Amino acid sequence: MYLDGEFTAPWCVEARYGLPMATQLLAGANHIAFFHFLIDGECKAKLVDDDETLDLKAGDLLLFPHDYQHILGSDLSLPPASADSLLGAASSELTHVRHGGGGEVTRFVCGYLACDRRVSRPLFSSLPRMLRVSVGDDPSTAWLIELLRVGVRESQAQRPGARSLLTKLSELIFVEAMRRYALTLAPEQRGWLAGLRDPYVGKALALLHTHAGRAWTVDELAREVALSRSALAERFANLIGEPPMQYLTRWRLALAAKALRSGPEPIGRIAERCGYESAAAFNRAFKREFGAPPASWRKCGESAGPRTTAGPRLDWVR
Repeated sequence: MYLDGEFTAPWCVEARYGLPMATQLLAGANHIAFFHFLIDGECKAKLVDDDETLDLKAGDLLLFPHDYQHILGSDLSLPPASADSLLGAASSELTHVRHGGGGEVTRFVCGYLACDRRVSRPLFSSLPRMLRVSVGDDPSTAWLIELLRVGVRESQAQRPGARSLLTKLSELIFVEAMRRYALTLAPEQRGWLAGLRDPYVGKALALLHTHAGRAWTVDELAREVALSRSALAERFANLIGEPPMQYLTRWRLALAAKALRSGPEPIGRIAERCGYESAAAFNRAFKREFGAPPASWRKCGESAGPRTTAGPRLDWVR
């Protein structure tokens, strides 16, 4: 995001930052998660198609895992101004925005994180459309707020190494948000994050992700996590929504899909690394999952052409 703005009460803005814009900036991105981190002041937020309103205060991180159109403001009953109209023509320079009625000032740090939707499917499918995580109410997170200030300065200066620093900073913010969100889940909650929190299913997920090419069976996985086969199978399916081996198959194919479009590695080698003993079996499984054989999938990705490689950016909304 390329924004240095000041929002003063009363104000109301409608925004959707959009995958097309972000993919022009980040090579290979097919999913973008946006976040607003409230540094000072307070405001309200809601999705355009939902009446539920969140009251935000300093220290709250508002995450949009799926980029839904939303409204932010001190008074959401006001006709919202379009973020596009406020930003104008985006350029490589920092865009300056001043908007509002001149009252109380609200300040944000805004940013985004790019990821591969195929690999990230289990996580993002378990997240709501709009997610608030309170970070600033914990004295131990003062380091995070200071790092956000560093990110703003790096976004403005774009000094050597800024792209790497901002990438890691965005990842750090996202991980901290996910950790805190997982702690708030109700005991009866289902989904990937709930499974990750479970001592047995979480360990099973870690093993499957770390050793995706290993010839796993449910029996062997159960022995590794010190649980009976039937208990692990039931627990895993109840929390994750599918059996362990089905999950593993989808995870392997997601890794293969990413590898096919990441470089010229031979398809047979990718298949072997993902646990398939024959190219034919790999081709059949891949086509069932993605609707096209591996060679066609790779060719389609190549025909899309390269994107620019500008890095992520964090900016003040003052």
